[in-house]
Amino acid sequence: MEQKKRSSFSSRIGFVLAAAGSAVGLGNLWRFPYLAARYGGGIFLLVYLILALTFGFSLMITEIAIGRKTRLSCIGAYKALDKRFGFLGWLAAFVPFIITPYYCVIGGWVMKYLFTFISGNALEAADNGGFFSNFIGYDAGSLSSTIFSFNGPTPWFILFVLATTIVVIFGVEKGIEKASRIMMPILAILAVVIAIYSLTIPGALQGLKYYILPDFSQFSVSTVLGAMGQMFYSMSLAMGIMITYGSYMQKENLLEHSVTQIEIFDTLFAFVAGLMIIPAVIAFNGGDPSQVNSGPGLMFITLPMVFDSM
Repeated sequence: MEQKKRSSFSSRIGFVLAAAGSAVGLGNLWRFPYLAARYGGGIFLLVYLILALTFGFSLMITEIAIGRKTRLSCIGAYKALDKRFGFLGWLAAFVPFIITPYYCVIGGWVMKYLFTFISGNALEAADNGGFFSNFIGYDAGSLSSTIFSFNGPTPWFILFVLATTIVVIFGVEKGIEKASRIMMPILAILAVVIAIYSLTIPGALQGLKYYILPDFSQFSVSTVLGAMGQMFYSMSLAMGIMITYGSYMQKENLLEHSVTQIEIFDTLFAFVAGLMIIPAVIAFNGGDPSQVNSGPGLMFITLPMVFDSM
C-alpha cells in the first residue's frame, strides 16, 4: 500500500514564521516582563540571552531535526528513533492538551479586547482593571444567561476555538503558513511601535535602565531557574511542538539557518515585549519595578492604559 505523502511548508520563510508563531506568544507578552522585573531586570535579561543562545538553540535544532528526519509527529518520532523511548513522545504530546484550554481562554479575552477597540470603546478598557475584572467575573444572574452573554468570556472563548479550528482545517500550507505570513509581520510592527511609544512616556527611561543594565548584585540561582523556565515556555521546547513542525519542513531547507531565524525572532520579540511593558509600568507606578505584576494584569490592564495615553 502506497504511503500518503506528507504535506510541508511551501518555503523556508513560511516554516520560520509558523514556528516563530508557535514560540512567540503569551510567554513573551506577560511572563517575560514579569520575570525580568522580579529577578533584577538587566541581569535576568543577560542570563536569558545566554541560555537561549546556547542551550535553547541546541535543544530547538535537535527537536526540529528529529521531526524532519522521521517525518512524524512527536509520538511516532521518538518511537522511530528508539522504541524504548516511545513513552517520551506520549509525555510530550500530553503537554499541548494541558495548555490548549489555557491558551483558548486567553485568546478569547484577546478577541473581546480587539472587538472593544475596533468598536471605538477603547477608553472603557483603560480603567485600571475595572473593565477586565467585570469581564472575566461577569454574572448575569443565571447560568445560561452568563454563558451565552458576550459581556462574559465564554462566547469569545468559543469564537477563538472556531477561528483556530478553521485555520487548522485548511492544513499546513494554506492554513497555518498563510495565517502566519499575515499575522506575524503585523504583530512585529505593532510591538515595535508600542515599544517605541512606551519609551516616550515621562519616567520611562528609569524603567529602561532597570531593564537593560545588569545589576550583578541581584544575580542568584533563582535568576537562572527563572530564565531557564521562561526559555522552555517561550520557545515551545520539550512539548513536541517543534518536532511536529519539523516533520513538515522541506528537506531542502537549511536547518541551522531556519532555527537561527526562529530563535532571533523569538528572542527579539521577548526583548521588545519587555520594552513595551516594563518602562511603561514603572513610569505609571512612580519608578517601582515590583508593580510589574504577573499574568493578565500586564496585557489586559497595563497595555490599554498605554494605548489610552497615546
